[in-house]
Amino acid sequence: MAVIGINDLRNGMALERDGKLYWVVKAEHVKPGKGNAFCRAKLKEVETGKSMTETFKSSDKLNEVRLEMKECQYLYSDEHNFFFMNMETFEQFGLSNDSLEDEKKFLKEDMIVYILMYGDKPVGINLPNFVELRIVETEPAIKGDTVSGATKTAVLETGHTIQVPLFVNQDEVIRIDTRSGEYLERVK
Repeated sequence: MAVIGINDLRNGMALERDGKLYWVVKAEHVKPGKGNAFCRAKLKEVETGKSMTETFKSSDKLNEVRLEMKECQYLYSDEHNFFFMNMETFEQFGLSNDSLEDEKKFLKEDMIVYILMYGDKPVGINLPNFVELRIVETEPAIKGDTVSGATKTAVLETGHTIQVPLFVNQDEVIRIDTRSGEYLERVK
């Protein structure tokens, strides 16, 4: 564990406070015209998924937690958990639906991901920056409808809905940026 100042606080970091592990969802550094600088941070407790907003003074010190990344394969999910297999040891474990709030939209079976480990406990997931998913439902494209920037709703094979250009059809595979959740391109 490393002790850091608020100037080092960044989105995606893991912190330990009062014996609990938190993700920094958003860190906003503020330097008012009068007074001392501060950082307003939205934190998410890893265990329960509860979010809270904290304000840190410039003199505050925080405990940054270093997490280890393990290459794992996504296997399947049930109503409560998503199950993964460590690619080195073949050990299987689950992460709760609540802990994979945004990531579960882009998970498909057999996908290789990196699991964040706190000691021997899995606490989160790092998806690839880009994933390729098949569209299972969308309105058909209309010939000649090429209005710049116009979009329509499409349902992906994971069940997530996304906005795609009008020319994209059902059963096509598209590339998506997992960081923003946006359509990038069709895959040939």
